[in-house]
Amino acid sequence: MKKIEAIIKPFKLDDVMNALDGLGVHGMTVTEVKGYGRQKGHVELYRGAEYKVMFNAKIKIEIVVPDAVAAQAVDAVRTAANSGAIGDGKIFVSTLDDAVRIRTGEHGEEAL
Repeated sequence: MKKIEAIIKPFKLDDVMNALDGLGVHGMTVTEVKGYGRQKGHVELYRGAEYKVMFNAKIKIEIVVPDAVAAQAVDAVRTAANSGAIGDGKIFVSTLDDAVRIRTGEHGEEAL
């Protein structure tokens, strides 16, 4: 099993959800996060005064998929989240040893 974590722009969430749903990936955790990379924040204007916003609003998506679907899921997220602009985000993939469904006690891919 693979855990896929993607940091994306907020307005791309629906596109990513639809792309994953098309692959049969239905469960995900979505968190509103803030951070910066190469963008290093931006300047905004509030009541005539400029101020620097150091962290940009992003969305973090976490999904767990069987190994057989992982490459397709990563490609679906990358394609759906791509706007061609700096700050589109990152995708991280890691291996999971086990998953357990609390209600039934199922382990591994059956728990997904």
